[in-house]
Amino acid sequence: MPNHRPLAETLRPKSLDDFFGQSHLLNTQHPFRQAIDSHRLHSMILWGPSGTGKTTLARIIASQVKGHFEQLSAVLDGVKELRAVVENAKKFQKIDKQTLLFVDEIHRFNKAQQDGFLPHIESGLLVLIGATTENPSFEINQALLSRLSVYTLNELNAQELDQILQRAFKHESLTLPDKALRMQIIRASNGDARRLINIVEQISLSGLTPLNAEPLNQLLQDKISIFDKGGDIFYQQLSAFHKSVRGSSPDGALYWMARMLVAGCNAKTIARRLLAIASEDIGNADPRALEITLNAWDVFVRMGAKEGNRAIAQAAVYCAVAPKSNAVYKAFNQAMAEAKETGDLPVPKHLCNAPTQLMDELGYGKAYRYAHDEINGIAKGQTYFPEALGEQVYYQPVDRGLEIKIRDKLEQLRGN
Repeated sequence: MPNHRPLAETLRPKSLDDFFGQSHLLNTQHPFRQAIDSHRLHSMILWGPSGTGKTTLARIIASQVKGHFEQLSAVLDGVKELRAVVENAKKFQKIDKQTLLFVDEIHRFNKAQQDGFLPHIESGLLVLIGATTENPSFEINQALLSRLSVYTLNELNAQELDQILQRAFKHESLTLPDKALRMQIIRASNGDARRLINIVEQISLSGLTPLNAEPLNQLLQDKISIFDKGGDIFYQQLSAFHKSVRGSSPDGALYWMARMLVAGCNAKTIARRLLAIASEDIGNADPRALEITLNAWDVFVRMGAKEGNRAIAQAAVYCAVAPKSNAVYKAFNQAMAEAKETGDLPVPKHLCNAPTQLMDELGYGKAYRYAHDEINGIAKGQTYFPEALGEQVYYQPVDRGLEIKIRDKLEQLRGN
C-alpha cells in the first residue's frame, strides 16, 4: 500500500499565482518580488509565524529560477549534512545551475554552525534562504546576518485563510460548510495555513458529512494535538520542552514531552534533544546528566516505547532538576572562534615532539616539563598556547553543582 501523502503537501502552491498571503512582499514593486522575477537571487531570512509560507516560498523561488533546491532542518541536521549539500552544489555549479539551500529553523544552529555558511555564501556557491519564527537580530549571529536580507512574513488574515480552506474542501470533494463553521475552523488554525489544511484532512478522513457544529467541535477537541506533527508547531513544542528543562521545570518538560508523544513524535527525537541539553545547558555542573540520558536512550532501544518512554521521561526530569551551566558550551564556542582567527600560529616548541634527530637538535620538546614528575602532578607556570596569543581563559565554571568544586580547583591550577 503506498504511503499517504499529507494534504498540506499535496496542496502546496507551485507558483506565486497560487500562493495566498504576503501581498506586501509579492507585489511587483517590492524588491523581493523583483529579485524573483528577474532571477537575481540573494541570500535571505524569511521571518514569520508558523504556517505563513516560508518553506513554500523557498520552493517556489527555486522552481521559478530553475535552481537546484536543497533543504536542511536545524533541529535534525548538522555539519555532516551541510558538507553533503556543498558537494552537491559544486556539481551543479559545473553545469551553471544555482543551488538554493533552505534551512528551516535556522536560529537553532549554534554560532559555529552558522559561521559554516559564510564562505559558501560569499563565494556564490550557495544562495541561503533561512526560515525562522524568532527575531533574527537576537538569534542569528551578526557575521551571517550582515550578509542576508531579512523579509518579514505576516500571519495570514481570515480572508486569506478562507481562500485556502475553500481550496482544501474542493480538493477533498467536500461540501463547503457555511461561513460560521468555516470561521470556527479558521479560528482553530490560529493563523497557520498548514494546520488549517490538516484540519480539513481530518474532517475528510473522519467522514463528517454533512458537517455541522457538534461533530466539528468534537473533532477539533480530539484532533487538535496531532495537527502538524512534522512542521513548525512541532519544532515549537520541542523548543518549549528544551526551555522547560533549561528553566528547571520538570512539570513543563513532562507536559511538552507528552504533547509531542501524543502527536506521534518518535521518542528518539526527544532523547536526542536531551543529550544536547545535557552538554549545552548542564555540562559539568552535573556530568551524570549525560550518562543518564544515554542510558535512557539505550533502554528505549532495548525495551521499546512503553518502558523506553518512561526512561526518557525519567531522564528529562533529572535534567530539569539538575544544576545548570553552559560554561563548557560558551568556552568551546570561544575556543573555536579563536582557532579560526589564529589558525596559522605555530605550536610552541616545548609542546612539540621530536621524532627526528634534527628536530631534537633544534630544541623541539626540550623545555617541556612532564606533569607527573612535578609537585602535585602540576607543571606550574608551563604555557599551553601559541606564544603570540598568550595564555587564554575560556572555561569559567559557574557557582552551581559540581562546577563549584571545579572552579575551586581551577583557581589553584591557574594561580601563579
